[in-house]
Amino acid sequence: MPTDTKRVRGPEVSQSPTLFLCKHAAVLPSHGPRADGRQRDQVDVRPVFVRCGLVSQAKGSAYIEAGNTKLMCCVYGPREMERKDETDMKCGKLTTDMRFAPFSCLERGSWIQGSQDKDLSLMLHESLQPAVCLHKYPRSQIEVNVMVLENSGSVLAHAVTCASLALADAGIEILNQISGLQSDGEMTEETLTAGVRTCIEGCYKLYPVIQQALTKAVRRAAPPPSES
Repeated sequence: MPTDTKRVRGPEVSQSPTLFLCKHAAVLPSHGPRADGRQRDQVDVRPVFVRCGLVSQAKGSAYIEAGNTKLMCCVYGPREMERKDETDMKCGKLTTDMRFAPFSCLERGSWIQGSQDKDLSLMLHESLQPAVCLHKYPRSQIEVNVMVLENSGSVLAHAVTCASLALADAGIEILNQISGLQSDGEMTEETLTAGVRTCIEGCYKLYPVIQQALTKAVRRAAPPPSES
């Protein structure tokens, strides 16, 4: 019997792929230490790695790693509005799009934007729009696209930080650098004030990392000094 030359022949002894699947982490209670050892009642920010200017096709870009959460953001514009009927002569338009890569979660997703992606895109827009000086860009639109490469929690908070870095890398005027932190657990009237104070202290810890990343990006993009 002739052999099938187009068939990929596998090993004679093989194992099921299900043996290599990672076990689901046990659900931890809302009190006590987190899965990565951080305390819930302390200002303990995840280890953060930030880099700007990685995507050459975009006007500005940023990449952030916070623990096992990884995101990439690209900013395009300002450019002419696609729809003339939406053109504002006094103010520009900011559009945000946030999506999860199919391999970002344990359960493989789809490239089609779902309801969760739309909700996160709307919340990202509400977080960024007050800080962007849209009156500086009349009759123009600025696009912010965020892709979640790996989801290990607090994606919206890190998306806000990553988008703010990409806007600054693109040279878009903003009132100040935006940092996002998320506090989980049950919030009561007594603990709400303490939770907000904890997030503010976390932003103070995160700001030097963001400032250093932007400084390195500006130095890389700056032309070499001329030899006199």
